Amino acid sequence: MTKKEIIDNIKTIFVALILAVIIRSFLLQPFFIPSSSMEKTLLVGDRLFVTKFSYGYSRHSLPFSPKIFLDRIFFTSPERGDIIVFKTPADNRTDYIKRLIGLPGDTVQLIDGNLFINQKKINKKFIKTTFVYCGDQKFSVGEFKESVSSNVSYNVFYSTKNSMKNTDLYKIPNDHYFFMGDNRDCSKDSRFLSSVGYVHKDNLVGKAQFLFFSNDSEIGNLFTPWFWHKSIRFKRIFKKLN
Repeated sequence: MTKKEIIDNIKTIFVALILAVIIRSFLLQPFFIPSSSMEKTLLVGDRLFVTKFSYGYSRHSLPFSPKIFLDRIFFTSPERGDIIVFKTPADNRTDYIKRLIGLPGDTVQLIDGNLFINQKKINKKFIKTTFVYCGDQKFSVGEFKESVSSNVSYNVFYSTKNSMKNTDLYKIPNDHYFFMGDNRDCSKDSRFLSSVGYVHKDNLVGKAQFLFFSNDSEIGNLFTPWFWHKSIRFKRIFKKLN
């Protein structure tokens, strides 16, 4: 290989890296789901794309969160019910993915397992008894259709032994948001003020839009093609999230 060819290859790699950083920072970023806190909306092993432009940009839009932006720019308010990736306030580094429940100025409370937003009980319709995982443990739960508005609804899961059936009244500060996982009994979220709590708008990373791949690592992985027919969740590939 000649010196010119080596230089051309280095230039190509450099340009590719720059394009990858631009796409990841401003357009789309892939994420992997490692926990069951959003089951069954999101399963362990799901891989999804998050749109970085949905709510504007902050320093957390960029790799390693450099302190370039003093505030969020091109900000567009998220909507209740959105599935959002954010940096947890505990360290401003760890990515969490949860569903947006409360907006700035809202009050949120759970009473006897029912969700109240601004003292109004949110409609929750029982669907069936099913099961979800929390880590390696399997639990019997009730599946409910929860509707936070006339046009936004989604499925949530509560066990009959819900440890968070009753909570204090949460009062969401200005420029902050309140998140909960769909697997309500297996989610560290805004209900836990000391570890997650209210999330500032600058910590929003992007909106989860669709799955592009999913596999059950308990059965196999990409390096065991003889298990692909069992491990790959073909019905979840290119599935839009809601």
